Amino acid sequence: MTTLATDAAPSHTFAPDTPPPERTDRRVALASLAGTTIEFYDYFIYGTAAALVFNKVFFPNLSPTMGAVAALATLAVVFVFRPLGSAVFGHIGDRLGRKRTLVLTLTLMGLCTVGVGVMPGAATIGWVAPVLLVLFRAAQGFAVGGEWAGAALFASENAADGRRGRLTMYPQLGACVAFVLASLTFLVVNLSIGETSDAFVTWGWRVPFLLSAGLIAVGLYVRLHTSETPVFARARSRGETTRAPFLEVWRRQTRTMLLAIGVTTGIFGAMTVGSVYLTTYATTTLHLGMSTILLIDVLAAAAACVTTVLASVWSDRIGRRGLVLASCIGLAAWSLVLFPLMNVGTPLAVGTAVVVLLALIGLAYGPLGAYLPEMFATRCRYTGAGVSYNLGGVAGGAVILLIAAPLSATWGGVGLGLYMTAMLLVSIGCLVALPETYRRPLS
Repeated sequence: MTTLATDAAPSHTFAPDTPPPERTDRRVALASLAGTTIEFYDYFIYGTAAALVFNKVFFPNLSPTMGAVAALATLAVVFVFRPLGSAVFGHIGDRLGRKRTLVLTLTLMGLCTVGVGVMPGAATIGWVAPVLLVLFRAAQGFAVGGEWAGAALFASENAADGRRGRLTMYPQLGACVAFVLASLTFLVVNLSIGETSDAFVTWGWRVPFLLSAGLIAVGLYVRLHTSETPVFARARSRGETTRAPFLEVWRRQTRTMLLAIGVTTGIFGAMTVGSVYLTTYATTTLHLGMSTILLIDVLAAAAACVTTVLASVWSDRIGRRGLVLASCIGLAAWSLVLFPLMNVGTPLAVGTAVVVLLALIGLAYGPLGAYLPEMFATRCRYTGAGVSYNLGGVAGGAVILLIAAPLSATWGGVGLGLYMTAMLLVSIGCLVALPETYRRPLS
């Protein structure tokens, strides 16, 4: 009879989770990086397009303010469907394996991204356009719900002892790489045809969506040429799978689930503001040129890449929880000065505000790739990590997208900064209640 990990503190000793010699870190890293890069590339290009043109393309009959709110609300649809996708794909991943599930999520996610790039606007098909947009976003959210956990588990369950942080760096790095790619793509398009030109509104914004087809092809090729993780393969060979991973993880690890959701809530809230809303704020409220803010986004994403790598590597040496906790404390403090600094209005002030915010997010986001999977037992790890990650996305990312514009309009950016700090205080409290896991065995 097998046992399932509960909320009791683990023994801090390494277990023999070393993968077979034929498995190479390079192949695992590329397979993990590909999917999350595509996932976040879609998220960021959609967020940028929503800030720039979606109010004109899909909501032309609304006022500029309400059009922006409606466009960002369609982005929030992803967060609503992500928990459902994490439960469904988590069930598949915990029952049938990580590899099969990752191929399914990447295929569905990629088809929807290209679909958004080719669909007509409201000027052509009227009210059907925003309806189709919402349907595409719902399907994307469903697929994305299963993507991150699968990529993180694929890396962590292939990692040698003491190297889980280093290898799970790659799915986490996908978010930063995607932000760089998305910002650079829009910057090139913007410099080529101009952000206010008819060409940009008509077809220019579609280019980044269509270019994702190349990333998808690479990701599918890599994933189809990998094998199942050794940790899951051993568990399946011993009959250590469960028929209802969603029910089992909530029954046996309820406290862990709730605390993990609390941790990701504040981090997702800060990430959403930094990568999506600040683009809208800088262009509509501060009246910075789009080229300027896109260049700032590239620099901020590069800073996040550096801190994600450093924090992931350090987490194998000094632990995950302390790094995530330090980052959340820094983010809570920085959120209070974020908008006053941005309101100075100069490119240097805005750049400093955004770069520091994204760098602090990288310090927290890097170790999460190993930290969340280490909290859950193998038989329901896909479900536990995925659902807690995505419910945190709803509580943090979706809610803040819906309230950011009206909150800023009523109370100014300071009001939104205070809300960010409150969310991060929740994350800090949850981290204090959670144990360290970097020496926890995965088997």
